Amino acid sequence: MIKQISIFTENRKGAMRDITETVSNAGIDIYNVVTNDSAEYGIARMLLTDPDKGLELLRSKGYMCKIDKVIGVQIPDDVGSLTKLLTDMESININIEYLYVSYSRDSKTPLAIMKAAGYAEIEESLKSKGYTII
Repeated sequence: MIKQISIFTENRKGAMRDITETVSNAGIDIYNVVTNDSAEYGIARMLLTDPDKGLELLRSKGYMCKIDKVIGVQIPDDVGSLTKLLTDMESININIEYLYVSYSRDSKTPLAIMKAAGYAEIEESLKSKGYTII
């Protein structure tokens, strides 16, 4: 499992720069960031080299944030590989709360990042289907 930071922030000019500056000034590398927004606020989800330190720093700057556990699944860089993963997830009767695709620096392959209940079951089932879990 991967620790991901979810940061609740105002939807305003410079908000993302403030967040990234806070973590980068502390020497923390950002592997991935994905944002969702509404008219007044946004949620930034980040994978960091040191999520615990990042959480502490962001909270000290007044951000409301938390650590979520997510699962990373390496998928081939082929057309339809995400659809195949989602079909496999459906076949084991797992509901995905959210998903985004990143890139694994280590394996140099796409990485599906998912939040869902039942991590042990997901990991076991997907490994048996040939997937590499991060």
